[in-house]
Amino acid sequence: MEPSTETNKEQEDEQVVTPWEVSGKDGGKIDYDKLIDRFGCQRIDQSLIHRVEQVTSLPAHVFLRRGVFFAHRDFAEVLNAYEKGDKFYLYTGRGPSSEALHLGHLIPFMFTKYLQDAFKVPLVIQLTDDEKFLWKNLTVDECRRLARENAKDIIACGFDISKTFIFSDFDFVGGAFYRNMVEVAKRVTYNQAVGIFGFTGEDHIGKVSFPPVQAVPSFPSSFPHLFSGKDNLRCLIPCAIDQDPYFRMTRDVAPKLGYHKPALIESLFFPALQGETGKMSASDPNSAIYVTDSAKDIKNKVNRHAFSGGQDSVEKHRQLGANIEVDIPVKYLSFFLDDDAELEHIKKEYGAGRMLTGEVKQRLVQVLTELVERHRTARANVTDEMVDAFMAVRPLPYMFD
Repeated sequence: MEPSTETNKEQEDEQVVTPWEVSGKDGGKIDYDKLIDRFGCQRIDQSLIHRVEQVTSLPAHVFLRRGVFFAHRDFAEVLNAYEKGDKFYLYTGRGPSSEALHLGHLIPFMFTKYLQDAFKVPLVIQLTDDEKFLWKNLTVDECRRLARENAKDIIACGFDISKTFIFSDFDFVGGAFYRNMVEVAKRVTYNQAVGIFGFTGEDHIGKVSFPPVQAVPSFPSSFPHLFSGKDNLRCLIPCAIDQDPYFRMTRDVAPKLGYHKPALIESLFFPALQGETGKMSASDPNSAIYVTDSAKDIKNKVNRHAFSGGQDSVEKHRQLGANIEVDIPVKYLSFFLDDDAELEHIKKEYGAGRMLTGEVKQRLVQVLTELVERHRTARANVTDEMVDAFMAVRPLPYMFD
């Protein structure tokens, strides 16, 4: 197996990062350097970002420039092959467990949209409604309904229908896809699954059987209507780094089945408004900005709940400046404020005490309100017929144009 197949109990008692649980040591920040070491992936450096710009003839996405997508597996190999004329396809997904997405959920889709446009490649998007049924207290029908609702938010990100196939597991799994699932399942022992995912004797067998479902979209033969006769096609997976365990398992099995190991490009976790202690909590609506929030909601959440690195009095702030390393408004601006010069100006002025917390929060409210309003308008234009069209099993005739 690839590095880090240790059980959760052996994770140095420091931080836990699995597809279902994210927590820092003693409730603190995630140490991404340690995570990279433990998972065995590589950090994205400036030379790799420069290569992306060279290959695509486009500026790197803000998420690349600012280290939001910060780690990878074999991304350089994908670029090498692409330069030689070998295409690839993209694969990402969403576990539909809530009606509304928060901004953290949008990040992989915003970045995937950039990748699709920049490299002009096809994309498959998996909606793991089956996973949410297995892990959450939801009915099958509710998971299927949420998958379609979430699909509307995904489509609103602007994906090209001529290059994009969205599928829900409950509706699509079978045939070649299922055959690949069984091929993977036969090659991963129960002990390996426990080591990678931390399953215990209390977990039902549905959980233990799920990982192959998320693994096999990275094999082109799982989609014969798209990639028939293209078994040598490479796959690139943009995702948050908590999904890495699935693909460590997949990368171990892929060569045994005659496929390329899927490449990954992995993001940081989007911090909660209250501070950088892992992922946001869906159980606390004030920990996140949702795409359904009104302008008033956004203003109230930022002003009342966004953790500030500013000082507790204006005089002290003018003297000492803000700690921008812990300031959540600055972190959110680093995700969503496109203008590099303006962001650096804010960091400099705020850090020196010449700009106040209220001014930084006001700018963040403007940026987030515009983003959410733009998304809401796009989503309102997504009809059920459009969802059906994206989810229809059909060839993608222009997928490599």
